[in-house]
Amino acid sequence: MAVKQVTIGAKVGDFTLKDQNNKDFILSDFKGRMVVLSFHPLAWTEICATQMKALEKKTKAFEKANAVAVGISIDSVPCKQAWAKSLRVKNTRLLADFWPHGKIAKSLGIFDDTNGFSKRATMVLDEKGRVIFSKVYPLQQVPDIEEIMAAVHTS
Repeated sequence: MAVKQVTIGAKVGDFTLKDQNNKDFILSDFKGRMVVLSFHPLAWTEICATQMKALEKKTKAFEKANAVAVGISIDSVPCKQAWAKSLRVKNTRLLADFWPHGKIAKSLGIFDDTNGFSKRATMVLDEKGRVIFSKVYPLQQVPDIEEIMAAVHTS
């Protein structure tokens, strides 16, 4: 049974995922800050690479807005590590929703059961972990980073 996609105002439950450096990212550690969850289907694809590089370029702007942005996909930690290195992504944490397979994407209602990976989606959580922006993008479309920045700045 598919989980309905979370809506604006919903509280996102705490979760822990490993990043590209095999360090825990614990959502509740960021209480008091906004969190941008940038889901991408798979590492090593051009559109996903562009999406992650856009987050990396905006690192300082996110920090200035008291926000942190992370990239999330079903890829493994070693895959994320190699990909981050190839992209020269050093500040943006790339999280592995690897096992249980797509658990976080599934819990948020953005897992694509047909293809076995998350939809391309962005959610912005406010300082209390509530969704203030949520958008699913076509697979072949890079999320508009300025739209995401506007969501961060208007909260």
